[in-house]
Amino acid sequence: MFSGMVALLIAMGIGRFAYTPLLPYMQQSQQFSETMAGYLASSNYLGYLLGAVFTGAIRWGNKRTLFCQIGLFANILTTGLMGSTADEWLWWLWRFLSGISSAMVLVLASGIVLDQLAKYRRMSWAGFFYGGVGWGIFFSGLFVPYLVQWLDWDGAWFGLMIFSLLIGLPSFFGLRETDLPNQSSTAETSPRKITHTDKKQLCWLMAAYGCEGLGYIVTGTFLVAIAADIPTLAHHPTISWIVAGLAAIPSCIIWAWIVKYWGYSITLILAYILQAVGVLLPVIETNEAGIYAGAFLFGGTFMGITTLVTSMGRNMYPKQSSQVIGYLTAVYGIGQILGPIGAGILAEKTHSYALSLVGATGILLLGVTFIFIIGLLQYMERKRRYSHDLVSDKIN
Repeated sequence: MFSGMVALLIAMGIGRFAYTPLLPYMQQSQQFSETMAGYLASSNYLGYLLGAVFTGAIRWGNKRTLFCQIGLFANILTTGLMGSTADEWLWWLWRFLSGISSAMVLVLASGIVLDQLAKYRRMSWAGFFYGGVGWGIFFSGLFVPYLVQWLDWDGAWFGLMIFSLLIGLPSFFGLRETDLPNQSSTAETSPRKITHTDKKQLCWLMAAYGCEGLGYIVTGTFLVAIAADIPTLAHHPTISWIVAGLAAIPSCIIWAWIVKYWGYSITLILAYILQAVGVLLPVIETNEAGIYAGAFLFGGTFMGITTLVTSMGRNMYPKQSSQVIGYLTAVYGIGQILGPIGAGILAEKTHSYALSLVGATGILLLGVTFIFIIGLLQYMERKRRYSHDLVSDKIN
């Protein structure tokens, strides 16, 4: 599990999200617009979408570890290549390839680690695994200001590549497949029959997760740029990213604990609402308090939601974990492609991110509606089974 956590730290926390704290420095040096910043972000998410579809559609068999390692190495390489040029088209290409590789690592590592946790009945430990993303966000937010000060923005990309190579060794040598237990070994490990209600729930879950991808990504892309526009934060905007990372590290563990008592639907509704508040706070309070509180709620929910959604999807289709996680990640990726482009265009035209944040809040609340429908379907299924059991008892 530790190797998988480090893989997510590198591929997601750094390879995917280091663009956020580096964006203001790149814009200051290279003088490109918010629209261009949005297109660069979306190129990464387009790669993420295609990578998720590709990875989820293939039955990897016992080759998941090998291709996860290949994806991890490619992700580290593209991180460094971002500092090798100032050409916007090459930036687009490197971010696109980085997105493909990060999706490969997420989908394959999630399948490997979650299968291992399921084998040993430790699914509640999934939060530790996904906490790797928070660690990556924390380290990128912590290192970027110093790397930029010493090496400028391009050297910062190289510095993050070297850091990723050094800490990536445990993932290259420690991530291993596991043999799943035979279906006949125990009744508890045998997957239950997939029902029509499961299929409908998965569709609504995909819709809700798509809303999450579109809603969270505005903050996930432009948080540090938003902070840099506030005079009192202009000299240290990356602190907001550090706050987000610190909140993300334990968030998956906390949400995994909450779901044991409240169930997936209620827990997801709570997480979405808290994230919506966090996204809207910088609009309501355009100061340090609004930025830091928004960053904390954002960091404390976005990976928690990923943990909950992927675990919920795996529970519905336990023998197709990588495929289901891939499909969910793909829908998530569609939202991520649209969000930065729209937010960048609006920010350039209005000279503010406020309208984009308000729109993102509305999308997240729409996701709450979809999760409520899942809860309703679950309630109806429980009621149907209860009625069926009563009739069976009377017949017997």
